[in-house]
Amino acid sequence: MSVVKINVLTVPAEQRETLEKRFASRAHAVENSDGFEWFELLRPVEGTDSYLVYTRWRDEASFQAWMEGPMKAAHQGAGESGERPRPAAAGSTLWSFDVVQQAAPKTA
Repeated sequence: MSVVKINVLTVPAEQRETLEKRFASRAHAVENSDGFEWFELLRPVEGTDSYLVYTRWRDEASFQAWMEGPMKAAHQGAGESGERPRPAAAGSTLWSFDVVQQAAPKTA
């Protein structure tokens, strides 16, 4: 079964809009990556300042290939000023999970 990677980003309130804009304008490299299955950016509602970046992959090898290729290249790019923009997140932790059960809505 698939693997899930959740990047937990600590984002100060004043950087939330910046983070969301950066994700909205990203190069979409992940969608074309071999083994990619799903992406979601989850905004905190209450009780935390952490965003969750949820991705689902066919297997660990697919995720690692993306990390070493398209993801690495995207995070090394420079902004319009020619300099790399400051990170919007103050911290990051990666959680990893194996999917052991799943369900989809029943169709009528």
